[in-house]
Amino acid sequence: MTGLRAYVRIPNGKIPARLCVLETSEKCLTFLRQTGKSDLYAMRNFKMILEYDGAAYCGWQRQLNGRSIQQVVEEALERIIGESVTVIASGRTDAGVHAMNQAASFRSHTGLSANKIFLGVNSVLPDDIVVKDLQEAPPDFNALKDAKGKVYLYRIRNQRLRPALGRQYVWHVRYPLNLDRMRQAASRLIGEHDFSCFCATGCDIKDRVRLLTVLSIDTPENGLMEITLESSGFLRHMVRNIVGTLVDVGRGKIAPERIPEILASRDRKQAGTAAPACGLFLKEVLY
Repeated sequence: MTGLRAYVRIPNGKIPARLCVLETSEKCLTFLRQTGKSDLYAMRNFKMILEYDGAAYCGWQRQLNGRSIQQVVEEALERIIGESVTVIASGRTDAGVHAMNQAASFRSHTGLSANKIFLGVNSVLPDDIVVKDLQEAPPDFNALKDAKGKVYLYRIRNQRLRPALGRQYVWHVRYPLNLDRMRQAASRLIGEHDFSCFCATGCDIKDRVRLLTVLSIDTPENGLMEITLESSGFLRHMVRNIVGTLVDVGRGKIAPERIPEILASRDRKQAGTAAPACGLFLKEVLY
């Protein structure tokens, strides 16, 4: 069921005239016609799933000093629906980070169908951003507030020679990595912990306790490592700092048995160096 909110324009702005939860856009339009007032319009809510290559952007969120994913998507939507909108994502990805399935939502007064918006916005977006799905959502849906968790994927190419193909989507580590040691360390990170030692320096979030439900390391092909992390919430740079620490474990610079000690220290300096953004993907948002 799709919810639509009706408003009436007044000189000093707009106020709710009547809340109507209707099954289809057609029913809402019928309601508007029956009122006989041309100043009534429908506020609709939409959910999108986006895929993007973050290499050329300063991250998801709008910035004064750079081009962001949010800015480009909002400008593309305005071209199609003729209205300025604010797109709310499930969370902010940092500069250079990619997304396979970023969830986002926006509200609009447009009369265009979701399919027409979907086709139109993809026709004007740059090649490194695509809307994979766009549907009307319940009126109270919020991509950020309703998210229950996120899944991130980090890719490492572990081989002596740097890769020529796909190099922009992996972290090339030329030193041999001990997979067993890395998995031992990963198992000690699963669960509920204070992840202060894996939070970005200068992070102003006071509650840094998070529940990490999945931390797995797979090797789908020779030389390629895929690290999957799932949590109800991540701190800034938490994934990249965990991956960097696991690589240090794999190289023998940190013993797997030291992970509980590093967690207990709550000291960023005790953990490994952050992995580069290029290998990180927002894989899925859980609702």
